[in-house]
Amino acid sequence: MALAGMAPFPAAALAYLYGPADLRAGSLTMLLTWSAIMLGFLGGIRWGLESGRARPRWTRLAQSVISPIAGWSLLFARDSLETAWLLCGLIAAFILQWLYDHTAPDVPSRYPRLMTVLTLGACLSLALVLEQVLRL
Repeated sequence: MALAGMAPFPAAALAYLYGPADLRAGSLTMLLTWSAIMLGFLGGIRWGLESGRARPRWTRLAQSVISPIAGWSLLFARDSLETAWLLCGLIAAFILQWLYDHTAPDVPSRYPRLMTVLTLGACLSLALVLEQVLRL
């Protein structure tokens, strides 16, 4: 299931890099939007893990909304920021979420490995498009 959730990242990146020129705008929109959706999903996982505790910690609940807010803010700032900055911001958000997930003591044992695969897929796809954007 996690790999299926990651599939739009390389699909959008490959369409942007190697597809016809008229697909570039749409594939970039797909990549940016899917990034915001996945950051929201990752924050939702953290919210759910914390909400399942007998006494949820409000700081952890508050922290769980940072990645979704960052992702959606970057997406909505698309008309105000250059594409390279948007891509860098999304890469940073995924890496920070990954660091947060790897330092949290209260996650299932398989969760860090799963997040590593997702983060690598997302960041590599975003970085490939970033490299192309910087060339243009």
